Amino acid sequence: MVQRGANSIGLSGYFLNLLAPRRPRYGWVDKRADAHGVGKLWRFNMTRRRNIMLGGGALAVAGMGIGYAVLRDMGSLDDYEAAVATTRATLRQVPEIGDLLRYASLAPSGHNTQPWKFQADGRRIVILPDFAQRTPIVDPDDHHLYVSLGCAAENLALSCAARGGAGELRFDPSDGGSVAIEMGNSAPGTSPLFEAIPRRQSSRGQYDGKPVSNADMQALTLAASVPGVDLILISDRPQIDRLRDLVITGNSAQMADKAFVRELRSWIRFSPREAITTGDGLFSATTGNPILPAWLGPFFFDMAFKADAENEKYARQINSSAGIAVFTAEKEDHEHWVLAGRAAQRFALQATALGLKCAFINQPVEVAHLRPDLAKLIGLPSRRPDLVMRYGHGPSLPYSARRPVDVTMKL
Repeated sequence: MVQRGANSIGLSGYFLNLLAPRRPRYGWVDKRADAHGVGKLWRFNMTRRRNIMLGGGALAVAGMGIGYAVLRDMGSLDDYEAAVATTRATLRQVPEIGDLLRYASLAPSGHNTQPWKFQADGRRIVILPDFAQRTPIVDPDDHHLYVSLGCAAENLALSCAARGGAGELRFDPSDGGSVAIEMGNSAPGTSPLFEAIPRRQSSRGQYDGKPVSNADMQALTLAASVPGVDLILISDRPQIDRLRDLVITGNSAQMADKAFVRELRSWIRFSPREAITTGDGLFSATTGNPILPAWLGPFFFDMAFKADAENEKYARQINSSAGIAVFTAEKEDHEHWVLAGRAAQRFALQATALGLKCAFINQPVEVAHLRPDLAKLIGLPSRRPDLVMRYGHGPSLPYSARRPVDVTMKL
């Protein structure tokens, strides 16, 4: 069984709210606060969690008179886990190009869209934007798309270096922009960041509120050092509260936008089979929610996905975090958005190596009129903030799927 951990933008416990009303309202949380004022997570073993996810969906379907055949057609979590484990297998000591691209594709992306294409020519690999995977409502200028290219490029560079093919990443602004690496000949040498690639995930759960040590903070800062990008770390509670308010304001605006909700819903995969078949999007189980038939999931989503519950969820998650990282590049262009992605990926990989979790909370970036407020908060009023990420110690959920490498290859 693979380790369970979310790997992309997650949703609230909307299925759990709807299907298990006798439990605490917002997922598996005991509202009795601990010393940090953070609700303690209910602890279930993985067999119990599997039964919850399967049972919740099964009860909903059975209640509507749907037979076993429909549940069977949803696919199984075992099949899903096997497919995901294949994409996260350890990189071979003498990898082929496809192996390197598989590791590159373990990068994060908004809604897990994986908006990249790969082109290989000898020892040269190019990462290009895949505009068929763009999200025009939440990301109208393709900012997140180019950030994702940077995350994938960083994975690729680390993987090449670990297997004796170290090379320099270069951005080409022509034809929409691309990132290329020319693999050289170097001594193989692994690193904590490389080792963390298959384990990294955006963990959208509630954290434990414990602070991160100064030594770990220094390691995170050093890892995320990329020329052209500034990292601002926020651990002061009043400042975190102000950022939390920006997140909630942004989330409220997005939830009130029918086009945003419609686009988000289109990227949710409600059953294991749907998640395996598409290889992208947000599988409901990766946020601890029950699985449902693909045709039924949207109905329950529309019933239960509400702004108040989402806002309360984000408030709890941010309050439980050790701190917030904000990444802002020196310029607003494709090249610097790629650089911001590289810095954020290095931060996330270092966090994973240290046993920390992290997750994006990008609402103040995605809602344009909130960007100046965020820029003032971080002390860089003339900049456009690129990414916001919370971090801390927290639980894991299932990993997200990936598209097959041959699908992402541009011939």
